[in-house]
Amino acid sequence: MLREALPIAGAPARASSLGAVSARADGHPGSPFPQIADYGFLSDCETCALIAPSGNVEWMCLPRFDSPSVFGAMLDRDAGGFRVGPAGVTVPGGVRYVPGTMVLETSWETRTGWVVVRDVLCVGPWYHKEERSRTHRRSPTNYDADHVLLRTVRCVQGWAEIHLDCEPVFDYGGLAAEWSYTGPGYNEARAGSEGMQLELRLVTDLNLGFEGPRARARTILREGEVAFAALGWSEHPLPSTYNEANERVVRTAHYWQEWLKQGNFPDHPWRPHLQRSALTLKGLSYAPTGAMVAAATTSLPETLGGERNWDYRYTWIRDSTFMLWALYTLGFDWEANDFFYFVADLAEAAEAEDGELQIMYGIGGESRLDEQELDHLSGYAGSQPVRIGNGAYRQRQHDVWGAVLDSIYLHTRSRDQLPDRLWPIIKRQVAGALAHWREPDRGIWEVRGEPKHFTSSKLMCWVAADRGARLALVREDHEWAERWQAAAQEIHADICERGIDERGVFTQHYDTSALDASLLLMPLVRFLPAEDPRIVATVLAIADDLTENGLVLRYRVEQTDDGLSGEEGSFTICSFWLVSALCEIGELERARTLCEKLISHASSLALYAEEIEPRTGRHLGNFPQAFTHLALINAVMHVIRAELSEQEQGSAIPFRQ
Repeated sequence: MLREALPIAGAPARASSLGAVSARADGHPGSPFPQIADYGFLSDCETCALIAPSGNVEWMCLPRFDSPSVFGAMLDRDAGGFRVGPAGVTVPGGVRYVPGTMVLETSWETRTGWVVVRDVLCVGPWYHKEERSRTHRRSPTNYDADHVLLRTVRCVQGWAEIHLDCEPVFDYGGLAAEWSYTGPGYNEARAGSEGMQLELRLVTDLNLGFEGPRARARTILREGEVAFAALGWSEHPLPSTYNEANERVVRTAHYWQEWLKQGNFPDHPWRPHLQRSALTLKGLSYAPTGAMVAAATTSLPETLGGERNWDYRYTWIRDSTFMLWALYTLGFDWEANDFFYFVADLAEAAEAEDGELQIMYGIGGESRLDEQELDHLSGYAGSQPVRIGNGAYRQRQHDVWGAVLDSIYLHTRSRDQLPDRLWPIIKRQVAGALAHWREPDRGIWEVRGEPKHFTSSKLMCWVAADRGARLALVREDHEWAERWQAAAQEIHADICERGIDERGVFTQHYDTSALDASLLLMPLVRFLPAEDPRIVATVLAIADDLTENGLVLRYRVEQTDDGLSGEEGSFTICSFWLVSALCEIGELERARTLCEKLISHASSLALYAEEIEPRTGRHLGNFPQAFTHLALINAVMHVIRAELSEQEQGSAIPFRQ
């Protein structure tokens, strides 16, 4: 039978550490907010859902990642949720992903039995056979998002009372739902709200009733009995029976497993973390355009109760280099190319409008991302403001040109050719870097204080000129190659003269001796040889002086005018950068130890938020964070290849050539 195509039950690798009510986000009993790391992440590559340990869907935006939320309890307990599970318990026996998939399985122990709930955002066949898609710009595959959140329940021992509670609140918790029946009985319903085009359809084999804005059902399942609930938001058909529902679960599981098989993963104890990171990155990608959101959420706080709460449901150009490197390294060339062509589309559009490439865009290529605060939402664990949009899109950040040029360079190396389409983009991006590299900017961390001559920004302008020169040589255009190489040498000399202090350590910007974790990129982009004393001194200074409990900070907030108040946790991407940089300078044992520590800080589902609080290990910031998982892949591959090199040659060698 189809239900046997996937294992029915089994203990997760690690049980979720906190239930929905048993512990507060700030560590004290009684709060309704789970810890950020305890959420499960589902995706169909068009939108996502975050599910709390209680089984409640607490974040879901429709119809795409950056749309208004329908379920938003993560940011306000009255902003909507959708729970299917046993009555009377909120702390599960275990939560895991079915291996190699984005199918979330929660095992529940009640006083009378055991229940297994499976949750999935379904992936189905390509639907656009009679007419072309209005949203897809990348080459179609055989698969498409089903636009269905599916939840199946099976009682595996004894009996249990099962409850369904579905209360969507449209437009970020601003509009209550109005329910009505659509079928002849009590198993099909529709939810909408005045002024909203979006309409939800709920189909289940349970008998539904309505209590104001909430659809509810309850039943008793005995051993071997099953139930399902399917929530849809498009014209795509919904399953009408449990068997149909289970077929979709199996089909979606097979989709993810088959996708994962395309990758090249080393036979290593950290292989599961590489695979989960790859699945997470795929889940954060927006299939119609090839874009990737920086994170699935908005306004999860960098400090509990603080103001450092941002909307990350957009795509950052600077992520492109790391994205392509990770995907090409693991063998996912199709996804890498899709993302590359998305960036190329943006660069061409900017050129057509005679404008400059922005640092970030909407996942559909939108250029305006106006920021606003939602005062009616209380925020995660009381952390306000809740923001949608991101005003940083207006900022000038000089790393954008280097990110694009390094992306083109990586793309070209992957196929040993430079398409003619890219040459105008290359010329314009190098020209942008050379026109502005002497000017101050707001840097990689998008500080909202005064612009500075950030060293990492100058570094990425050097990358733009250096990669431009290399790409010109691929075209055998020696005139441009010589011109850009000369410019690269000028920028290089300026950084080495003005961006270094008396210790021989590179600094955050030209007017300070403060450290900055972005300088760990220097050996990774080959600014200087890894054995250069200035690189070694910088990496070790960051490892020793810009860490708390071994985890790397972006910078010391008391030394940096970032325009904000309050503290922040360690940035996990920076800690993974340190792992890679330590490998580069030959500190393999130290790199391995730090990587082991970071792996141990993963959530029970091997996911990472943006930050880790050094004293407690608590995850902070938006979740799951693409940049963190990209850096994990880079760091783990650095360690693995350095280990192999050490075994074969007796010493570690640099990884990225």
